[in-house]
Amino acid sequence: MKKEPQFPLDLTFFGLTSDKASEYRINVLTEVHETVFYGGGGYIWSEVYNMPIYLRRFTLAKLKEHFDKVNETSKPKDNKKQNLVDSSGKVNVPQFKAASSKYK
Repeated sequence: MKKEPQFPLDLTFFGLTSDKASEYRINVLTEVHETVFYGGGGYIWSEVYNMPIYLRRFTLAKLKEHFDKVNETSKPKDNKKQNLVDSSGKVNVPQFKAASSKYK
C-alpha cells in the first residue's frame, strides 16, 4: 500500500499560521480602532478597515505626529516647579503672594 504524503494544515506559503493569525488580527483591529478613535470623527470603522495597509499605516503615523506636536506645545515652557507649601506644611507667603497676584 502506497503511503500518501502528509502536509501540515498550517502551511505558511499561502497564508498565516494559526498561531500568528490571532496576533495579526489584534494588530489590524488595534490600528483600525486607534485611527477611528483618535481621528476626531473624520473616519468610520468600515472605511479604515477596508483601507489599503500602506494608507492605514500612513494615516495612523500622521495622527501620531499631530498628537506629538500638540503634546509638545502644551508642555509648560519653564520647568521650575513652584512650591507654595514647604516640607513642614506651612505656606510660603512670598511665593504665594507672587503666584496669586496674577489672579486678582
